[in-house]
Amino acid sequence: MSLERFEKKKTLDLRKKHIGPSCKIFFSHDPIKIVQAKGQYMYDEKEQSYLDCINNVAHVGHCHPDVVKAGAQQMELLNTNSRFLHDNLVVYAQRLQATLPEKLSVCYFVNSGSEANDLALRLAWQYSGHKDIITLENAYHGHVSSLIDISPYKFHQLSDAEQNQFVHVAPSPDVYRGKYRADHPDPATAYADEVKDIINKVHKKGGKIAAFIAESLQSCGGQVIPPVGYFQQVAEHVRKAGGVFIADEVQVGFGRVGTHFWAFQLQGEDFVPDIVTMGKPIGNGHPMSCVVTTREVAEAFMSSGMEYFNTFGGNPVSCAIGLAVLDVIVKEDLQGNALRVGRYLTNLLEKQKEKHPLVGDIRGCGLFVGVELVRDRSKLTPATAEAQEVIYKLKEQHILLSADGPHRNVLKFKPPMCFTTEDADLVVEKIDHILTELEKALGLKLPNMVNPENECSKRKLPTDENGHQYHSGLVQNRGSSQQTKRLKT
Repeated sequence: MSLERFEKKKTLDLRKKHIGPSCKIFFSHDPIKIVQAKGQYMYDEKEQSYLDCINNVAHVGHCHPDVVKAGAQQMELLNTNSRFLHDNLVVYAQRLQATLPEKLSVCYFVNSGSEANDLALRLAWQYSGHKDIITLENAYHGHVSSLIDISPYKFHQLSDAEQNQFVHVAPSPDVYRGKYRADHPDPATAYADEVKDIINKVHKKGGKIAAFIAESLQSCGGQVIPPVGYFQQVAEHVRKAGGVFIADEVQVGFGRVGTHFWAFQLQGEDFVPDIVTMGKPIGNGHPMSCVVTTREVAEAFMSSGMEYFNTFGGNPVSCAIGLAVLDVIVKEDLQGNALRVGRYLTNLLEKQKEKHPLVGDIRGCGLFVGVELVRDRSKLTPATAEAQEVIYKLKEQHILLSADGPHRNVLKFKPPMCFTTEDADLVVEKIDHILTELEKALGLKLPNMVNPENECSKRKLPTDENGHQYHSGLVQNRGSSQQTKRLKT
């Protein structure tokens, strides 16, 4: 029996008629209609499979039978307001807390990553009694109003928008393209000092810091891995100013980095945030998320006298699903898989870097990997059009990958955690062919292009779509008058 209700064209026409025009879709010139998914594969209306390299939402694999069963069974029994007493809520909170440092012991369950980050700000404001927030360049923390204000990835796109006067933007701790690079003797301290300078400027103007918020690894910002020691020093500066450190684990938590269950743990055992937010992977796509904090912050939030009310945050069905996700991660050793397959993928991509001048940097941890494409390794000229060409060529070969970062030139790998070495082989083989064709068309050759100072594979760091509207560009074949037109996504 066909799994589609309408023909693809009618589905698209109805979407254009009834869905907000700001809600973009992938590959808008020729969108994919997905009707089914399993594991790391998605299937269109013609039963064509697509290897999914981008859906970190389906953390343990699309439609995992254990997760589906847990949700269905609980739904047959009860799903109700979380103000009633129910074992699922406390059992799940206990299981989740066991994965975190002991200090992080109090949970607030909500329904989305955006809701989690918005609540984290409320906790910080109430605990500190301060207003000012420090965020990072290219950060993305969610789509509600309070989070657009602290998401330069979003608000820099607004032509007439004024930046919130209580929001301050620190440099992204990017040691490849940022202000302090791999050749700097101590980039962690240099980037942390930038945060300290912001705090001093805020104080001079009469402001006070409530929180510093950062994705433990920047995703939309281009798969940026902060240098070890950066978070510790930032936390010291922020806490001294009376604020708290919020770690956003929405896209990178639950074992994705391989070596640890949480990405903030890559900084070292001596670093513990004051608040941790989580979202997408927690329910394998089911709308649930969580804020975990310390007893001190939670009690300060209570002291405001305002009850925190969330009708379905932590409802019995959501918690049953969350428990199933944790069980699958352990049962199938998905954190170990992320470590093994992530290292395998990174090694394959490093070999491509040796071969292709367009590959400027490979960085990542576990199954969170970025490939930054550049036209010139010494000047770090972003290869934006080329990155989009790779994405579209892969789509034609039934592989789904995305590109992001401030220049939209970073290929992003964040697949379901059941991704395999065979999947890695397939994707990298296809990327190899596509880059070979692009470099031939551009007349790029590897000799005399490598700048050793920018060879980030030598730096000592932890090891491991969005449907944007891209600008058109042209990839010129210098050997002929033929052009390959860039398509919009």
